[in-house]
Amino acid sequence: MSTSTTSPTAVRRGGALAAFAVLLLAANLRPPVVGVAPLVDQAREDLGVSSGVAGLLTSLPVLCFGLLSPVAPRLARRWGLERLLVSALLVLGVGIALRLVDALLVILVGSVLVGTAIAVGNVSLPTLVKRDFPHRTGAMTGAYSMVLTGGGAVAAAVTVPLQRITGLDWRWTLGLWGILTVLTLVVWLPRARRRTVPPPPREGPPLWRALARDRLAWQVTLFMGLQSLQFYAITAWVPTIFVDAGREPTEAGLLLSLAGFVGLFFSAMAPSLAMRRPSQGWLIMLTCAFYVVGYIGLITAPGSLAVLWMIVLGIAQGSNIALGLLLITLRSPDTEHTAELSAMAQGVGYTLASIGPFALGALHDLSGGWTVPLVVMLVLVVPTVLMGVYAGRDRHVLG
Repeated sequence: MSTSTTSPTAVRRGGALAAFAVLLLAANLRPPVVGVAPLVDQAREDLGVSSGVAGLLTSLPVLCFGLLSPVAPRLARRWGLERLLVSALLVLGVGIALRLVDALLVILVGSVLVGTAIAVGNVSLPTLVKRDFPHRTGAMTGAYSMVLTGGGAVAAAVTVPLQRITGLDWRWTLGLWGILTVLTLVVWLPRARRRTVPPPPREGPPLWRALARDRLAWQVTLFMGLQSLQFYAITAWVPTIFVDAGREPTEAGLLLSLAGFVGLFFSAMAPSLAMRRPSQGWLIMLTCAFYVVGYIGLITAPGSLAVLWMIVLGIAQGSNIALGLLLITLRSPDTEHTAELSAMAQGVGYTLASIGPFALGALHDLSGGWTVPLVVMLVLVVPTVLMGVYAGRDRHVLG
């Protein structure tokens, strides 16, 4: 009788391919949204809308991240994670294509589809990491957080130069990100043949209902939401802040990308640092202090030390998105809890975050400047720290 075995080389190769697929998927989850920011003034003028309405191009997808995230675990149980993610990539491609149409309503529908697809990816990634990399949770969380941050940074840096090189208008420039989606589909389509068997139903009330009554689950959720609000609000309007301060649009986009590239390093490093101690509250207090410095800098000297302020904000943004995602896995005892906590944290969290781009644009319209919006962002650092410290304690939800 012969026994079939899998060689260590094949195991390593399979693990490397799985990691590559996860990271390539992560690369699609920020550029279709962040890439709007350097072009928002063009979109506003072309569509003839206010700053608040133009902010919907960013805030609508983020709102979808929130409202549709709770659906993802249920679809994953029905279809399997792999098939769900392939379907999400198809929806993402359709959404990017619809934004090419020269009609505000169709563009907004495309933005909703983009947000719907990314919502599925946002929720599914922590579950994939918990399931497929149980002994490398910190490293893989850092890796895909780095790709998330890097994708946003690249989008901010290259969007305007790409537009100038190609001569395309703002809609077709955004459409170029569909190429990455097609390439990712090529990698993920073979994986759709797999259908992960869901765990047997747990006894008692639905898990999401129990989490909704758990204080720690809400602390993780609110930290995720507040740090996401900081990221999307600033990402949406920082280029405009610098343009209003006298800089060229290309330079403003590069300054935004600088925060992303700095965040790239810190999003990879923060989970490894966080795993060295049972509690992560100390690290969250440190990283949120960089928000304070950055906002004060943008309020008092947006022109002269712009590079410094974006470096400081990049440290805060990159670290906190990685820590928010890590807390979802660390506070969960198993993959079922990870999926539901991820849905709750990103569902409620991104719904909260979606307020940011619209609210900052509206506050700018009402106040006639950027001081009031930035002071509001500075004040919001306080609850971000408080929720992070509580969420960072060494406990499990429903424990």
